Amino acid sequence: MAAAAAGLSWRRVSSFTGPVPRSRHGHRAVAIRELVIIFGGGNEGIADELHVYNTATNQWFLPAVRGDIPPGCAAHGFVCDGTRILVFGGMVEYGRYSNDLYELQASRWLWKKVKPQAPSTGSPPCPRLGHSFSLYGNKCYLFGGLANESEDSNNNVPRYLNDFYELELQHGSGVVGWSIPVTRGTLPSPRESHTAIVYCRKDLGSPKMYVFGGMCGCRLNDLWELDIETMTWSRPEAKGTVPLPRSLHTANVIGNKMYVFGGWVPQSAGGEISAPDGEWRCTGSFSYLNLDTTEWIGLISDCQEDKGNLLPGPRAGHCAVAVGTRLYIWSGRDGYRKAWNNQVCCKDLWYLDTEKPPAPSQVQLIRATTNSFQVKWDEVPTVEGYLLQLHADSPVPAAAGVPSAGVPEASVLSSEGGSFLHQSPQAVPSAPYPEAKLDRPSQASHVVPNSVPLSSNPLLKADGKEKAAAPESKETPKSRADAAGFKEPNAPSLLPVCTSSPQTSANVGELLDLDKRTVNPDASVSSTVCSTQTMVTQQAVKTESSSTNGAVVKDETSLTTFNSKAEAAEAACVTPSARVGAGQTHESHSSKPRRARDRQWYDVGIFKSNSAVVSQFYLLPEEPLSISSQGEGADALDYRLLKKQDLLPGTVYRFRVAAINGCGVGPFSKISEFKTCIPGFPGAPSTVKITKSVDCIHLSWEPPASPSGNILEYSAYLAIRSAQLQENPGQLVFMRIYCGLKTSCVVTAAQLSNAHVDCSSRPAIVFRISAKNERGYGPATQVRWLQ
Repeated sequence: MAAAAAGLSWRRVSSFTGPVPRSRHGHRAVAIRELVIIFGGGNEGIADELHVYNTATNQWFLPAVRGDIPPGCAAHGFVCDGTRILVFGGMVEYGRYSNDLYELQASRWLWKKVKPQAPSTGSPPCPRLGHSFSLYGNKCYLFGGLANESEDSNNNVPRYLNDFYELELQHGSGVVGWSIPVTRGTLPSPRESHTAIVYCRKDLGSPKMYVFGGMCGCRLNDLWELDIETMTWSRPEAKGTVPLPRSLHTANVIGNKMYVFGGWVPQSAGGEISAPDGEWRCTGSFSYLNLDTTEWIGLISDCQEDKGNLLPGPRAGHCAVAVGTRLYIWSGRDGYRKAWNNQVCCKDLWYLDTEKPPAPSQVQLIRATTNSFQVKWDEVPTVEGYLLQLHADSPVPAAAGVPSAGVPEASVLSSEGGSFLHQSPQAVPSAPYPEAKLDRPSQASHVVPNSVPLSSNPLLKADGKEKAAAPESKETPKSRADAAGFKEPNAPSLLPVCTSSPQTSANVGELLDLDKRTVNPDASVSSTVCSTQTMVTQQAVKTESSSTNGAVVKDETSLTTFNSKAEAAEAACVTPSARVGAGQTHESHSSKPRRARDRQWYDVGIFKSNSAVVSQFYLLPEEPLSISSQGEGADALDYRLLKKQDLLPGTVYRFRVAAINGCGVGPFSKISEFKTCIPGFPGAPSTVKITKSVDCIHLSWEPPASPSGNILEYSAYLAIRSAQLQENPGQLVFMRIYCGLKTSCVVTAAQLSNAHVDCSSRPAIVFRISAKNERGYGPATQVRWLQ
């Protein structure tokens, strides 16, 4: 099949939950993060509901909209600007078209009718349907459509349009008004049911709008280009095979490609433009235009039959929307039954991964024991799973210096923005310190059910003056390891309802005291939490957890620097075919000279979610096996045939992870190092709390869950500014601010005024707290107080 030859792997989505909208055509869709928002369309009446599909949880839901709710419409303009959506025009009933403009604030599901100013010259746009409405920057561009010349809606006299308008938007909400730009060159001919997209090449930086196809008594396949900076229309010379003339198709930009799917095309196979009364049919053809080279590439031909139900069927008037690099297609009409005099609409939802997924963030540590790790990484949107690998070192002896963090950093979210951080470096704040809100998501054993509607996703706000900080973990019911591969290869991954920007974990570091005494590495992990409601509003999530890493350290200095090792810079973009087999090596690209190490990577397994409990890994067979290049073949490496190796105490393990989608396995993440615990040393203090006062903050914590004897003392450290830190931003310099038996201490305003604001993820002040028993200091709990 042509699709297989082109490397396409369409997936039909099944087993979704929630109120599924009725099938229709003439509807429109946009994406806000992982949400697909659909409005309008018609089939036995025009629909006026707003439907939302969560691609991460495979759920449909109907948000409770309020405000100036627009009437149902079809073939309207529909664009998304951040978290607001604009709707313009469309057919509101047969023969009656609209030129009203509505705005939806999706963060509140609030509709508002807006009234733009009329153009300084000319009239505002007339009522219409089938127009294009494209967004670039703070302006929307309206082109063409179909108007009714008759004042009587029952007496439809069509008039095809090629007028061109610009709508200036206000920042955040509202609009300024319409204008009629003065353009150069030849304007495209009148048309409706065409497509228009805006693309800006990275190297040239000049935005272009591309108009393709449409209907004007006959169907068209001409391509037009508008240079938005110079407002000049032109006909680019396209290479390759131009798609058949069509209308009611879709066009979406992903990367540098405009993907064109479906529509009405002439019945004749020769591609001749039909006469106004010519025969036409729906198509399932699929092509893309390389917008950098202006070359058409056909992926699914018009005559291709879907004999195995592996491709979306022919359709027109459907909606298509890009979520990341994944293209979703839903509903649309697939024909017209003249005997019944009604339209037949599709009910199916499909998606196609157009590129391999990007590399995930570094693996982050949740907790460690003597023979296991609980780890996580930031989720990658629209993936079907993750391949986790490790590489083992020999056991590492005890180290001296400031304890490295043995658990992920808890994120302590300031509710007042950390105003004192904006003062001069030496300034001591006179205002009260911001109250700490600590992100503490649930432990891995406490999952968030995917069956719960997104609008009721549990989000807990930390309240009161005292907030607890602890490591994070967030999973869905299907987050357990699936060592044999995917159980549901055709369903979208059930990812947690969380959209967090990628965070970088601090790699294992070399701890150097002021005398530059080198000690052995230990693990240090940074992590933050970002949870979302149904829309984009961020909240603090509480949970608690304590954990230990096997780092064995001694506290002999009050001021210590923390160096990130160059392992973080190790080449991480490894393609699926470059998985390291037996006998292969992968050298470190450290800027420091270091002994080359064998890079024998072993599979831990393939996981549905972005977390895992690791106690074993799979030994490679004598003959290396490679993973399939396709996502559905990701379980081609049959783990049931491989031997397992247990993790050992006091051993450093390197981790990397790659995401998997329908195009295969993406590049691997940067490398993180963690060490299993050594028996006899205390664990890390747990449940760190921060309470604000007028001129100080109070740190408190609970003893380690596994003290391994009597706790002799605790030490607390604060990351401070230093000249060394300015020279090497990868270093953190810590000063001990407390040593004693109490499980609390006071951090003064003077100490905080010297604090370093770590901006490796979100701006935060970094604390470390560790415990000491008869054997020595154990790992530290690291806390990021978000500003």
